[in-house]
Amino acid sequence: MRAVIHALTGLLLGVLLILPVAAQSYPVKAVKLIVPFPPGGATDQLARLLCEGLSRRMGQPFVIDNRPGAGGNLAAELAARAVPDGYTLLIAPLSIYAIAASLYPKLNYDLARDFAPVSTLINAAHLLVVNAALPVRSLDDLLRHGRARADGWTLASQGSGTVSHLEGEMLSSRTQLKLLHVPYRGSAPAIQDLVGGQVDVMFDSIASALPHVRGGKLRAVAVTGKSRSPLLPEVPTMEQAGLPGFIAESWLGLLTPAGTPPAIVQRLHKEVQSVLADTRTRSRLQDLGFETHGSTPDECLKRFRDEYVKWRPIVKASGAQVD
Repeated sequence: MRAVIHALTGLLLGVLLILPVAAQSYPVKAVKLIVPFPPGGATDQLARLLCEGLSRRMGQPFVIDNRPGAGGNLAAELAARAVPDGYTLLIAPLSIYAIAASLYPKLNYDLARDFAPVSTLINAAHLLVVNAALPVRSLDDLLRHGRARADGWTLASQGSGTVSHLEGEMLSSRTQLKLLHVPYRGSAPAIQDLVGGQVDVMFDSIASALPHVRGGKLRAVAVTGKSRSPLLPEVPTMEQAGLPGFIAESWLGLLTPAGTPPAIVQRLHKEVQSVLADTRTRSRLQDLGFETHGSTPDECLKRFRDEYVKWRPIVKASGAQVD
């Protein structure tokens, strides 16, 4: 028995010694970053900049796997089932960690059980935008003309249960404006139809909407953040436009499957902070309307919990439901 105990003790010590070594050599092959939205949207743009920086720093390719659908839940389910070895990561939007648990009656993943946080990445306000052909130049115009229409406006979103969906529900509940929700599988196809006039109005990230605003295809009505965007200083906040307390910002974080070796999580955390602190990357993110916000894993977890507490009553008050 003593020999067995001695052998097991030696094995455990060997494993503990191997973990830091494994983290130092990690990665030895390509790392997959699952993105819950299709190519071209704001989350995808962030992911590409992150992968570019991590690939450069860590010497292996970080490749994007776009898995849109169900407000991010399809991507989350896929990541939750992945081998926890550091070679599958997930970009986590607000819809996954703060909204889904309040909106969906059943999920095939558990955020607390199935994931380990690495870091928060960015914070971004959204724009309320309309097709430029509409007679809408302000929030007052949007409400006045919308109430004069029997069916109100059609509201595009990045998908059922996403922040852009809930922002529309908030606007409708606060103003009694009729909005027919038209969910898409991400920003890019929704913006395409908004520009084409198939839908009327949308809340979307500055990164996705800004080129079309500058190109004259869309008109920015208001921004959902606490303050005006330096990229569009002439556009008021929702509060300034007449809706006190209407503040909605979208945080994005990086997760690994639960059980990923702590040393690998720490290595990822260290490298992510370096990428976010890189002057060139930071400038490119700011040009997209993103405010970089790196954090420790514990701080990331606290942010997720705080956002869940913030959004749960908003989801319930909106009356939004997703099967």
